[in-house]
Amino acid sequence: MKKQLMNMRDSIATAKTLNEALPYLQRYTGAIVVIKFGGNAMGDDEAMAEFARDVVLMRQVGVNPVVVHGGGPMINALLAKLGIKSEFVRGKRVTDAATVEVVEMVLSGLVNKRIVQAINDQGGRAVGISGKDDDLMVCEPDDPELGFVGKPRDMRVQVLHDLFKAGIIPVVAPVGPGDNGETFNVNGDTAAGAIAGALKADRLLLLTDVSGVKDETGAVVTQLSPEDIRDLTARGVIAGGMIPKTETALAALEQGVRAVVIIDGRIPNACLLELFTDHGAGSIIRSTEPRIKPREE
Repeated sequence: MKKQLMNMRDSIATAKTLNEALPYLQRYTGAIVVIKFGGNAMGDDEAMAEFARDVVLMRQVGVNPVVVHGGGPMINALLAKLGIKSEFVRGKRVTDAATVEVVEMVLSGLVNKRIVQAINDQGGRAVGISGKDDDLMVCEPDDPELGFVGKPRDMRVQVLHDLFKAGIIPVVAPVGPGDNGETFNVNGDTAAGAIAGALKADRLLLLTDVSGVKDETGAVVTQLSPEDIRDLTARGVIAGGMIPKTETALAALEQGVRAVVIIDGRIPNACLLELFTDHGAGSIIRSTEPRIKPREE
């Protein structure tokens, strides 16, 4: 009897959660949500499966998710095995000719297909592509110091719209072609921002292994404007690997993305918490007010 009562309470709580989610489910029907997936969750089978279930649920309720992934730890591991040293400048990997071959092999092969398989295993329909496919993300050199690190120049996102229409979840590896047949490694956050901007996405979710953008005291700032980001960066509070994320956020907002959220991907179901509840899972950056607020302000 006690077990039955506990099961009933759990069922009632689940039903209540679904009921409260209705306005958010309606709000995001047909919306495009670009998710940058990375961090330690990529190397954990259970976390990967949980993320995949969240993405499949989004598609099931009418959201059009696009997954853009990184793969830094996997790239580092293979480079180490091959005896190729890595260097980073302003949070971006210096990429020579040998390194870019490894990057493409890991991102377009091992990592991309692992995410695709995880989504398919949860009942979704995912297809893995890279920025090279259908010239989705044509690049130019980002910085001479970085070698074959590119920045997106021409975005051709029709292939993504075609996949949406077919009910397919695109999973995108952040490598792209150059004008002379070369391959460029693109920072995963940068690629996700460029894709979100070209799609005029409703949300860009940047999953990471930290709790969000922090102030001088180390406290997470849950609400930020572009002006806040510029101020924190100028004062050196935003530094290291957070710089590409916040730069991506500002660029995406300028291109028409409605809001960018830097999310603590270690929190279970972080994407669902952000989209379908009034609780946030990180720092939201936006220039305008949403129709339904994702958290108290």
